[in-house]
Amino acid sequence: MDYQVEAERTSWYRESDCSLSDFVTVLNAGRERLLRYAARSAQGIPVYECLDLEEVVSSDVERTQLQSEWVDVLRDGAGVFVLKHAFADTGCVDEATAIFESIIEAEKKSGPAADHFAKAGANDRIWNAQEKLCVTAPEVFTRYFSNQWLPAAAEAWLGPSFQVTSQVNVVRPGGQAQQAHRDYHLGFQTAEVAASFPAHVHGMSAFLTLQGAVAHSDMPIESGPTKLLPSSQRYAQGYVAWRRPDFREYFENNFVQMPLGKGDAIFFNPALFHAAGSNRTSHVQRMANLLQISSAYGRAMEVVNRTRMSETLYPVLRHRLMTGNMTEFEARSVIASCAEGYSFPTNLDRDPPVRGLAPESQGQMMLRALREDWEPAEFARALAKHAWRRGTGESDNLIDY
Repeated sequence: MDYQVEAERTSWYRESDCSLSDFVTVLNAGRERLLRYAARSAQGIPVYECLDLEEVVSSDVERTQLQSEWVDVLRDGAGVFVLKHAFADTGCVDEATAIFESIIEAEKKSGPAADHFAKAGANDRIWNAQEKLCVTAPEVFTRYFSNQWLPAAAEAWLGPSFQVTSQVNVVRPGGQAQQAHRDYHLGFQTAEVAASFPAHVHGMSAFLTLQGAVAHSDMPIESGPTKLLPSSQRYAQGYVAWRRPDFREYFENNFVQMPLGKGDAIFFNPALFHAAGSNRTSHVQRMANLLQISSAYGRAMEVVNRTRMSETLYPVLRHRLMTGNMTEFEARSVIASCAEGYSFPTNLDRDPPVRGLAPESQGQMMLRALREDWEPAEFARALAKHAWRRGTGESDNLIDY
């Protein structure tokens, strides 16, 4: 359903064209939804009691009906729903928590992890918690991800063959809130980059990812559970609007929060305006396993060695630029057809977004090398380091190239 306020037709959105009054109109434009399976609605957010829906999620027919209801909520409704007691037995949650705490302590020796929307070191974070939990404690991983509710939610929004990644976030007592934002993909780009994508890609972005979180501790409101603005995913220009002060002020004046119990799960549309809250307690170590689940269709058909291609082409491009036989615009066209142009996926432990929301892509580095006139050998070393930063499983000590 198109909730977008009628405006001048254009194939691109601009931050300056966004209107707070239009945004508010979109937020209030939804219809009352008939939710067959929700136990209740709290602050406009549907809450499902998993203990009462065991037979539903196990039935082929009713499972599809439940998932259809979730899709309606995520796309046209509140944009978020809560699964109470998604982990009826929280034993595996406690086991995973102990593993995550040990990983955090070990990684602190290397310095604080960067956070996309909060000051580095303000919270504790584990990047690629999925792989780290798996290789550290495979038995715990098996018990944890045998949970039937996580794939049920993922399949509802993304279909089969989805890809699961996760990052653990711990907000200690006194930890400050994040800024309001939207999430991956376009939410991790600057407003300028987001505006360079045509409008239909803004609509597509939200359908490529499902955001979720499993509560690893009880999360009363004062501990700062995620701040949410229901229905904000329906504002089409939101990926270029969320940084504007007037939109952020509206968010801070109108957000809602849902208290969660250990073992509860929450899922939301990545286009929903949201932010982690401040932990105002003196004792709650608020831990969540943040699930970022991606569509199977975010992948190319063929495997291409873009590192080898870039290393091969770089001397040619450099020579043609130096001799005036190629413009930078033409070189950028070549780079777009050979180098990896996107920053993700990467290893955020080694490749943090130190200059913004996304690390430097291979293509951006190649263009920078040409502008700064690197020697081919220097570029080859930089390519190798870049490839190492994006990998896992090797030594965490940077190889001397």
